[in-house]
Amino acid sequence: MPRPVIDADECIGCGICVDSCAQEVLEVTGGTVEATNEEACIGCGDCVEECPMGAITEIAED
Repeated sequence: MPRPVIDADECIGCGICVDSCAQEVLEVTGGTVEATNEEACIGCGDCVEECPMGAITEIAED
């Protein structure tokens, strides 16, 4: 399954990606976003598309 990867140097902690994730995979902690529930990720790509900074990518894991 895919998992989101957040570039903490680019993330501004706005939470737009958190709001766009129906699976509740992401959470803003300490001013940046973290994937706190990776196993719930379905790879929809909504967080990637919604991030205004381009700070999120998804990688596939076996």
